[in-house]
Amino acid sequence: MLIDDSNTIRRSGEIFLKQAGCDVVLAEDGFDGLSKVVEHHPDLIFIDVMMPRLDGYQACALIKNNNKFRTIPVIMLTSKDTLFDRARGRLVGSDQYLIKPFNKKSIVDTVLAHTRKQEEKNYGY
Repeated sequence: MLIDDSNTIRRSGEIFLKQAGCDVVLAEDGFDGLSKVVEHHPDLIFIDVMMPRLDGYQACALIKNNNKFRTIPVIMLTSKDTLFDRARGRLVGSDQYLIKPFNKKSIVDTVLAHTRKQEEKNYGY
């Protein structure tokens, strides 16, 4: 799942992920994203930090505080790369920070890393 208020980011992320064989669900803000998390229960969530109405930190906290969804890896997408921003992301439960603009390799590598971790947990490796 990719949650971002920028149509450009959503579309480029969708193209990169689909080329890598991923099924992609898009959402344009935190509220839209939360409803789609409930509907689709994605394997991984990329979420923009700065969005109107419900920002990425707030949406991440809501996802991670829900027993049904807390194990889904949440990757924060941002152009803000300060120690404070990273710490705030960790406090709300994010699993990783990915700096924008991302490229195909960075987004696909992130998916592979987190899906492998999930497989290892599921199979006890």
